[in-house]
Amino acid sequence: MTTPGRPIAGRNATAGRRILEFSKFFIDGQWVEPISARALELVNPATEQVYATAALGSVADVHRAVLAAREAVGSFSQTTPAERADLIERIVALLVRDQNQLLAAIVQEMGAPISMTAQVEMPTNAFRQAIKTLRAYDFERTVDGHIVRREAIGVCGLIAAWNWPMQNLCSKLAYALAAGCAVVAKPSEFTPGSALLLAGLLTEAGVPKGVFNLVPGDGPTVGRALSAHMDIDMVSITGSTRAGILVAEAAAPSVKRVAQELGGKSAHIVLPGADLAAAARWNVARGFANASQSCHAPTRILVRDRDLEPFLESVVSETAKIRVGDPLDPQTTMGPLANAAQFDKVQKYIQLGIEQGARLVTGGPGKPTNRDTGYFVQPTVFADVAPEMSIAEDEIFGPVLSVISYRNEDQAIEIANASRYGLGGYVSGPDRDSGLRVARQIKAGRIFFNNPPDNPAAPLGGYKQSGNGRELGVFGLEEYLEVKAMIGF
Repeated sequence: MTTPGRPIAGRNATAGRRILEFSKFFIDGQWVEPISARALELVNPATEQVYATAALGSVADVHRAVLAAREAVGSFSQTTPAERADLIERIVALLVRDQNQLLAAIVQEMGAPISMTAQVEMPTNAFRQAIKTLRAYDFERTVDGHIVRREAIGVCGLIAAWNWPMQNLCSKLAYALAAGCAVVAKPSEFTPGSALLLAGLLTEAGVPKGVFNLVPGDGPTVGRALSAHMDIDMVSITGSTRAGILVAEAAAPSVKRVAQELGGKSAHIVLPGADLAAAARWNVARGFANASQSCHAPTRILVRDRDLEPFLESVVSETAKIRVGDPLDPQTTMGPLANAAQFDKVQKYIQLGIEQGARLVTGGPGKPTNRDTGYFVQPTVFADVAPEMSIAEDEIFGPVLSVISYRNEDQAIEIANASRYGLGGYVSGPDRDSGLRVARQIKAGRIFFNNPPDNPAAPLGGYKQSGNGRELGVFGLEEYLEVKAMIGF
């Protein structure tokens, strides 16, 4: 697999360092020059050095890509499920072959540590699950004497975020292809490199021309153009709640389907009788993974008041094991935040936590002592957090955990559900029955009990301002299908 980026000598180049130029888009099965583009400098978040320049697409570039997808979708939607499953099998093989190159691109563009192989394993697993779902799915069923048929919705606009650049895109793309749809994809303007590599891989796998098109760009231009385009039948976005609202507003005049996987402020309820040390270990691992730049991260921890101090001891012990450092070092477990704006935002919230009266347990403002350069943040834990504090209400998207004490189970559930978000929920408890009792009352799309492995067949999505629609598994496939009733046959 080769990258369309080429090294150039420019005003930002220094001795021994090359600047990549991502200057082309992938449209109708080939690399093309933009019709109209602006250039964005991309900064390595670990070094704060420019490593590439990237072209940002225009409305005209989006229109060209949509025309290509519209031309391709007719024939691709008529392929058999078995043919599409075979195609996805080839994609999986290439993802496995090139996972090191893809991971290296992600490390460079958003700072995930090289040890975080989930950045490339989870996208591959999404494609694997799409194959299983597709091979078992019945596209026509008889219901009370009539036929219900599901068929490809058409041309889909896929908008991905920067925090899991491959996962965000592939969780959508796998099921769009499985359904027989054609795609125009927009990666985040901050993380185009891995998506450009993916485009080359899809071509090698034999994806027909026009079925996958890639136009990097920003939300106000490319994202809005995709959402508003009258020839796009469905748009799926992973991003902030604010971005999801803008997409829905732009899509409304065309009455297209909109699927949104948006913000989160997931609560972890530690029930009486739970293994406190295991619960702390689980929360630190999940809550600080990817430097907490994950919308599902359990950043609100609800602990019974009499268990608070022993739980905090375990949290501090587990947090001390995190190694913040160079993302290219295999021993690093937490890299930098993805960009300067995110670093500044997280620092603001840490200061707000202190000013609003929360108890700083570990971490705090500023960079770790061993990091002068890069957007590194200290893993930070607050206790004595009131539910109305900013650090408990807002999605920070950085390594800041808020520990909230509760008196009884009903109060814990009330606090967990008071959030405007409802993406994920976590429960630690002594037995399945108590866990189920609480899980059934949490208003969120995915609930994890006692640290289970992720399941790519389980639907992913949220309640309330965490979005609508679902990804992965059968529910993920049906987001890309229309329903047709055929009566009298």
